[in-house]
Amino acid sequence: MPRSLSGVDMRKRQQPHIEGPPQAPGHPRPNNCCMCWCGCCKCLWNEDHMEGSERTCTKMDSIEAMEEQQPTLDEVVAWARSFELVMRSSEGREIFREFLRSEYSEENLLFWLACEELKKETDPTAIDEKARIIYEDYVSILSPKEVSLDSRVREGINLSLAEPSNVMYEEAQLQIYTLMHRDSYPRFLNSSVYRDLLDSKRSSCLDT
Repeated sequence: MPRSLSGVDMRKRQQPHIEGPPQAPGHPRPNNCCMCWCGCCKCLWNEDHMEGSERTCTKMDSIEAMEEQQPTLDEVVAWARSFELVMRSSEGREIFREFLRSEYSEENLLFWLACEELKKETDPTAIDEKARIIYEDYVSILSPKEVSLDSRVREGINLSLAEPSNVMYEEAQLQIYTLMHRDSYPRFLNSSVYRDLLDSKRSSCLDT
């Protein structure tokens, strides 16, 4: 004789399947370009992220929020064509940082990244605090991580300390970016750090 259904079983059978509400679309990112140092804002920085989901990142957001993604062979090869591509990629920056560490110049990249974070800050109290930390860590002559800035830029920073802003290090940041581009980047491409990664990616492609 078939077993009669309990009240609980009946409710389970009668209960309809309810799907959650559709996820609201995210707000579009602003088209601020933080990599175009010429100031023309016509670079492909904001357009590149539309070309494919394999991109490591679309702009210099908080480094902690970036997706950790292994670069493809094409991306690693592209790093040899453009320093900007290295700096766009979280993995590229990490590999470049490893090279700079071997040359005892890691502070250049750390300073550049700290300036990027400061530029996104809007709270006056946080701006004051971050500007002071950057000065103590990378500008002060007493710091072991002092970066190389010319006297004119250094004097401008000292004057800005009275009323810190989120762009007070912009000229210094450009100077360090240029230094890394012209001085460190060519050696990076010839280093074992980069060459070993490139060989590893090529071997992986051949194995597959």
